[in-house]
Amino acid sequence: QVQLVESGGGLVQPGGSLRLSCAASGIIFSIYTMGWYRQAPGSQRDLVAVVASGGSTKYADSVEDRFTISRDNAKNTVYLQMNSLKPEDTAVYYCNARRSVPGAENDLEHWGQGTLVTVSS
Repeated sequence: QVQLVESGGGLVQPGGSLRLSCAASGIIFSIYTMGWYRQAPGSQRDLVAVVASGGSTKYADSVEDRFTISRDNAKNTVYLQMNSLKPEDTAVYYCNARRSVPGAENDLEHWGQGTLVTVSS
């Protein structure tokens, strides 16, 4: 059974920092592209950052230079270090694991349950 368990969310003041973690089980973690997405109330779920199996990263423009995604394959865990947080970063943050399947049209994906990040004074 695949499980992605996020932790580290909470309430933080503007300008503060948080570190999210996502512990994966039930998958061969090292072959998956791992990502963080977020969804604010009334909005769609958007990409925040991804780290590929080889270590390359991609960020949404809105978080570039403030957020850092990293992975520890030995611990089956992906992290999101969030600095200089803004009120508009308030959202539920979801962990995603994705890999291509040979011969299949769509990738295989798994999602965590989400962790709430609230940036407010």
